Amino acid sequence: MPTADKIDTFINAQLAEWPLAAANFKALENVEVKEIDMPGMPMKVQFNPARIVSSGAKVDAASLKARKCFLCDANRPSEQRGIAWGGRYTILVNPFPIFPRHLTIPDNSHTLQLIKGRIADMARLVSELSGYTVFYNGPKCGASAPDHMHFQAGNSDFLTIGDAVENAELQTIAEADGAILSLAAGLPLNVFVIDSTSAESAEIIFDRLYEALPVGEGDTEPMMNVLCYATAAGVRTLVVPRKKHRPSFYGTEGSECMLLSPASVDMGGVFITPRREDFERLDSDIIRRVFDELCLSKDEIDAIAAKLM
Repeated sequence: MPTADKIDTFINAQLAEWPLAAANFKALENVEVKEIDMPGMPMKVQFNPARIVSSGAKVDAASLKARKCFLCDANRPSEQRGIAWGGRYTILVNPFPIFPRHLTIPDNSHTLQLIKGRIADMARLVSELSGYTVFYNGPKCGASAPDHMHFQAGNSDFLTIGDAVENAELQTIAEADGAILSLAAGLPLNVFVIDSTSAESAEIIFDRLYEALPVGEGDTEPMMNVLCYATAAGVRTLVVPRKKHRPSFYGTEGSECMLLSPASVDMGGVFITPRREDFERLDSDIIRRVFDELCLSKDEIDAIAAKLM
């Protein structure tokens, strides 16, 4: 079982033998962070130049076909080692970290980034990794490798969404044996909350939500970010439905463009900016615009909730 202590030992061993990862984790000590007050959920902004690899990733079909998959075992750096987990995954150190403890957890086979049938895996993993949040970025919701199924994980106290949901009013939508589906009120983005006492019950009620979410033309699944972490009562899974990959002002050309490619970490309360000019510009109005453009509206969320009641 990969306990948090074992993972810490593993990370430290990797940083001792992998110069690239060691340098990027060391650089986290000097990243700049600013706080932005948003109703219901305080936000942070991190200036992290190393993350330009992810924020600027080309994820169109042609670009994916042209490059080797960096999550496949055969293509990983020689220094990158892993811990087998669950019979189908490998726990790796993320060499381009956001969190002080940042992991990537790919499937052992090269299969598409799809969440269906994997919520129970997330729930079991967080039950073993005390203090970590495991998260999933949909193929058009921040995943820089949409061609290879993977989770990521980082220390939970880094994100602000956990406390925000804890303090929010939860409106119950549906219940299953051992699980409750709710909607968090008062946050700057719309979040479905699943509280479960078992991995199986989390998957059952998530599947009901999954079937109720809209699927865009040409998409293979509903657009979403998913964050999962342990609580005193069991496991809490947060689902942020999406309708767009990147904001209309995404890019590097033009004074109005910003290199923002929001994923689970951003939805979880920490916006990542690899360019200083974006770090300095980002404010509550821009964050609000990002949420409005990328996330489902209250009316759209209410329509989904009505199907489940």
